[in-house]
Amino acid sequence: MKQVMKDDKMAEGKVAFERSCCPITHALDIFGDKWTLLIVRDLILGKSRYLELISSAEKIASNILADRLKKLEATGLITRRAYQQKPVRYEYSLTEKGESLRPVLAAIILWSQQHHPGTQIFPAVEPR
Repeated sequence: MKQVMKDDKMAEGKVAFERSCCPITHALDIFGDKWTLLIVRDLILGKSRYLELISSAEKIASNILADRLKKLEATGLITRRAYQQKPVRYEYSLTEKGESLRPVLAAIILWSQQHHPGTQIFPAVEPR
């Protein structure tokens, strides 16, 4: 089921279904790539600037990081604020909607630790 809503409906916060109305499919349309949840993880852990995000151990390419940050901002999960004017530099933070992913990441971490011993839990990602 592909449902595409007009731009005015999307501006009102209505969902445009990419592939189906299944909530898992919709979540995968947002988070189903290799990098998006890692960026959310890093924001939860306190990173906020581009150079901090790009320096993560997973070594995300700069073009991919820029693309994912734009997508996260477009979906309302993060906000961008200029902290320097010349040259313009931004810092990013999770919105309330983005913060609501904290228990999702905590569940993924617990699952991974249970099934892949040796993985590390980051206390800042645990549910509040």
